[in-house]
Amino acid sequence: MARKYLRGDSSRLDDPMVWGALPFRYQFNPNNHRWSFGSYDICFTDKFKSTFFTLGQVLPTHRNAHSAHGGLFQPTLTQAVRLLSRQPFSQTFPCESTDFNRPDRSPSSPDITDPFSSPHLTYSTNGIDTFPAPATYPSRRYAWLHIYPEGRVHQHPNKTMRYFKWGVARLILEPDVCPDIVPMWIEGNDEVMHESREWPRFIPRVGKNLGIWFGDPIGGDKDTVFADLRTKWRELVAKKGNAIEEIGVLNSEELRTSREAEALRMECTRRVRNAVLKVRRARGLPDEDPTDGLVETWRAETGKREGKMEDGSWEKDT
Repeated sequence: MARKYLRGDSSRLDDPMVWGALPFRYQFNPNNHRWSFGSYDICFTDKFKSTFFTLGQVLPTHRNAHSAHGGLFQPTLTQAVRLLSRQPFSQTFPCESTDFNRPDRSPSSPDITDPFSSPHLTYSTNGIDTFPAPATYPSRRYAWLHIYPEGRVHQHPNKTMRYFKWGVARLILEPDVCPDIVPMWIEGNDEVMHESREWPRFIPRVGKNLGIWFGDPIGGDKDTVFADLRTKWRELVAKKGNAIEEIGVLNSEELRTSREAEALRMECTRRVRNAVLKVRRARGLPDEDPTDGLVETWRAETGKREGKMEDGSWEKDT
């Protein structure tokens, strides 16, 4: 069964530090390691970074604020949906580039290739670059995907969260079975590397208390949280005929942007956020303002994207 871990992003150290809570024996099974998303404009700017993060099982993700190739339907989301599904897939993703089979081997290029692999084992995030397609390997079926649904670092004095991005809904509605979902709550990492820290900023602060709380799993074979939404999604797909020819690829504009499709994603994301809030509440924190989970609340922000915000929080677009 596919597994998905969810939590808000409070620090750049969240992903590399949190898995220290797992037994060390998990490190000896590469096929059981987590997959995650990494910002293309930060983690995949040249071959060294691309190699490092690809070996760390990070998927190159474009962000709308930094790339014309970002958004809910980019090829990396296709790979993520397929990692949570079972093969066979007849294609990785439609290629838009005639240079797809001739990756750039210069150090300044982010292209990652295996000289012994055929092109169907790779995919492109923008029609030009080349990356290994992890979902093409049978050993990766029903994989472990770790995501931060806020999509950015958010450090608030009251430990509140931003709204969750709709990509999380695609990862629940579209796989062939509902993944096991484990909500998490992490504290302390923001103190180790708070966005307000001064020089030397690159050195983590020691002597801080770290805590990780795991909620009860939801989803899976006996899912009762998302079953109705997944049923409605399948009905919507059936109504559109052959709108989905491949798992993770939405060719129909109605499946992408119709009111019905967006309403399903919005409700699915709300339920996911409520699951994380339940863990936050169990940790002993008071309920947050219900408007914190609404996109409209954050649209009211000024044009400032990073640094200290008007509500006292610190933001980092990373």
